[in-house]
Amino acid sequence: MPGVKYYAIIVGGGSGSRMQSDIPKQFLLLNNRPVLMHTIEAFHSSAVSPAIILVLSKDFHQYWKDLCSVHKFTIPHLLISGGQQRFHSVKNGLQAITEPGIVAVHDAVRPCISQKVIASAYKQAEEVGNAVVAVKSRDSVRQVTDTGTVSLNREEIYLIQTPQVFRSEILSKAYEQEYRSEFTDDASVVERSGVEIRLIEGDTKNLKITYPEDIQVAQAYLS
Repeated sequence: MPGVKYYAIIVGGGSGSRMQSDIPKQFLLLNNRPVLMHTIEAFHSSAVSPAIILVLSKDFHQYWKDLCSVHKFTIPHLLISGGQQRFHSVKNGLQAITEPGIVAVHDAVRPCISQKVIASAYKQAEEVGNAVVAVKSRDSVRQVTDTGTVSLNREEIYLIQTPQVFRSEILSKAYEQEYRSEFTDDASVVERSGVEIRLIEGDTKNLKITYPEDIQVAQAYLS
């Protein structure tokens, strides 16, 4: 919609421990460039082309700037320091937004996000207030309890991804809450503030790079 401001907060805070690497996952090479560059490029080249706010641990700001220089990466973005938890990192990113609009929050290590999903999520959030990307579980699911395990109806189970997109006033108000350990993503923060969460269909290719083999899978998706 003309006149609407669009933003993308890209959150990079994970370590490389499960990747068996000392380098945080967002900086690992994927098709000869850091994962994070693919992620930023996906949003920048989308139809929405949002203003990009990158949230990284302050310890890695210079490292990232050096990578940008080496790889001649010139996509405009605002670099913000991360916080102790993801919650605080997103909150820091939100504080950099001075005009109301539509805000997507996305994991730095999801470089295979499609243009279709990005556009659909922004559109739905603009229309109804929020859009949380999710895919239906393709596997059987069981819940572990103190007395054993319980089978769950997989038709009712969705796996939550990012981006998670909100009108800025909804997201900012939700992040005025105090941090709680059960806040695992933006949807849980917003839901706690009393807003109903609206899901939107995601893509199984939108994987979160977590293990070494994920790099090879992402390479195949991006080729």
